[in-house]
Amino acid sequence: MRKSKLAIGSVVMAAGVMGAAVLVGGSSASARQASSASAAEFKVDPVHSMVVFRIGHLGVANFYGVFERAEGSYNIDKANPGASFVKVSLALENVDSGNDKRDAHLKSADFFNAAQFPKIEFVSKSVKPAGENKFTVEGTLTMVGVTKPVTAQLEYLGEGQTPQGYKSGFEATFTIKRSDFGMTKFLEGNGIGDEVKLMVAVEGKKG
Repeated sequence: MRKSKLAIGSVVMAAGVMGAAVLVGGSSASARQASSASAAEFKVDPVHSMVVFRIGHLGVANFYGVFERAEGSYNIDKANPGASFVKVSLALENVDSGNDKRDAHLKSADFFNAAQFPKIEFVSKSVKPAGENKFTVEGTLTMVGVTKPVTAQLEYLGEGQTPQGYKSGFEATFTIKRSDFGMTKFLEGNGIGDEVKLMVAVEGKKG
């Protein structure tokens, strides 16, 4: 049996649009904004980032799995939350439920239909403060060709210089209904639950 890569306890999100160019002193304001945004942006480190999912099984227990190697970019600006953004995408080829046969089934048309829709993507629309180092992130989740609004609760864990460069990290959680995305296999009889909790653990590097 393959050793599971599941790591529990260790959905997501999109860059802001730059304004129109206004020339000031030989350089445009938009160019300066772009430079500033680039300096503040963190690129998701796929080796140290993942999304854990939890779903009910047979009405008696919860089952956990993981999407490894999350990708994307973000900036959590505590001084100006409105300037923050998050964008995270997941390649369905990286789903790991601890069982090869089940992973193949999850990628099939019964569930994610990975051949036609190879990625899941979260893109933020707004980031608002919700306490010390905590934020409410509203955005959209696109999965199986369907895009739905979702709201995530995010905790910014910190940032600073590390042996691997200037890094930061956050954790976010949100809950969806898989039926909202047309994913209804085994829903009858409570074989597999409808609600799915997602726990997003991200570490990123600046530059």
